[in-house]
Amino acid sequence: MRMSAKAEYAVRAMVQLATVTPGELAKAEDLARAQGIPPQFLLDILADLRTGRLVRSQRGRDGGYELARPGAEISLADVLRCIDGPLASVRDISLIDLPCSGPTAALPEVWQALRASMRSVLEQTSLVHVASGELPGHVTLLAEDYRAQQSRRGHQRMR
Repeated sequence: MRMSAKAEYAVRAMVQLATVTPGELAKAEDLARAQGIPPQFLLDILADLRTGRLVRSQRGRDGGYELARPGAEISLADVLRCIDGPLASVRDISLIDLPCSGPTAALPEVWQALRASMRSVLEQTSLVHVASGELPGHVTLLAEDYRAQQSRRGHQRMR
């Protein structure tokens, strides 16, 4: 999976918004500063998130942005799909309709498993999970496994 800068910034901005007290509005400049996001780029992202009905905005001196629904109800997958579309695709073809045959006939099943794995992490991890640092158990286990693999690779390179 390759995540665009726009999608990564969108996730960071949404997690930051999840820490704002319900009923209060956050200024775009404050969000940009808190997360180190270029302000104009953030405004474009917020416009997409508003179109995707993930944030609401209010204009004026006392205006700003807020989540459109509670952060516990907005998954990382919701944000990523809003910004970049489908979580995983292969040449924009349905994973069931991929034209693979012979020795590559099993590839669609690999791509389907990849998508299911990504969905398992991204759809079951909410903005509040990230903001609180209390990730779902399976996400924590996958991250620990990843770090262990990276550590083993580092040790193997040193030899």
